[in-house]
Amino acid sequence: MQVLTAFVLAALAVSSHAAGTQQADRKPYALIFGTVFDPDGRVVYGVKVKIRRADEKKAHWETYSNHSGEFAQRLPPEKADYVVWADLKDYKLPSGKHLRGGTEVTVHIDDIAVRYEIGLHLIW
Repeated sequence: MQVLTAFVLAALAVSSHAAGTQQADRKPYALIFGTVFDPDGRVVYGVKVKIRRADEKKAHWETYSNHSGEFAQRLPPEKADYVVWADLKDYKLPSGKHLRGGTEVTVHIDDIAVRYEIGLHLIW
């Protein structure tokens, strides 16, 4: 019985240490969270979303919308402006209709560990 108790206490100590290490390993970040909509207001799956700093020309981050039309991207924890847009170059709808990217969205990050929510609205 004493051996079992010692084993359980040791396991708890290791688990507690691992959780503390995970907390220490977390780095601060800002998060852009968005949803991609078609012109009729329905969510769109599989759209490539690109993000770049406003003062740069090329995209630095790339992600895709999921089955709920949602995407998320962690960004460095610094004050900056980011431009987000849908890249539909290789995207085809099953219906055969062609979508085009709507207006780019500019996001101003001014605080870390904050979730910035946006919508990307596509056009026909």
